[in-house]
Amino acid sequence: MASPSDTLRLVPGHDTVGPALRWLEDIAAREGWPARTRFALTLSMDEALTNIMSYAFRDAPPAPGAAAPGASTPGASAPDAPAIVLAYRRDGADLCIDIGDNGTAYDPTAWSPAPLARTLEDATPGGHGLRLMRHYLKDLRYRREGGWNRLTLVAEQG
Repeated sequence: MASPSDTLRLVPGHDTVGPALRWLEDIAAREGWPARTRFALTLSMDEALTNIMSYAFRDAPPAPGAAAPGASTPGASAPDAPAIVLAYRRDGADLCIDIGDNGTAYDPTAWSPAPLARTLEDATPGGHGLRLMRHYLKDLRYRREGGWNRLTLVAEQG
């Protein structure tokens, strides 16, 4: 069942991921998600937000006129201010977390992972987040709309 707390607006910063994960955990507890679903969405949202914080706002300001959804509401961010908006919804039996940001355009679904290293000596740290997301999620969807990146994490209820 949807509730007003199913949307969270964040200002990008060093402390963005923690409140987002607490928001997700509250929804998971309310909805009674099984452990596998909690893990899949928590890992994936953490990875997506970490990448957004690391890259989306680093090189360029948000697109002009890319107003945050709900920016006309009291206390919402200014229209061009960097923003991240999270929303939870159900789509039939699927659980969806929509992650929007008005940072630099980037389509993670277009990324092709490099082959896995054959030995530990050949392995390099990093670069496996999207591989993990694709493994644990049912689907990962992206679109660019009105100056916003729209990433949807889709997991099965059980």
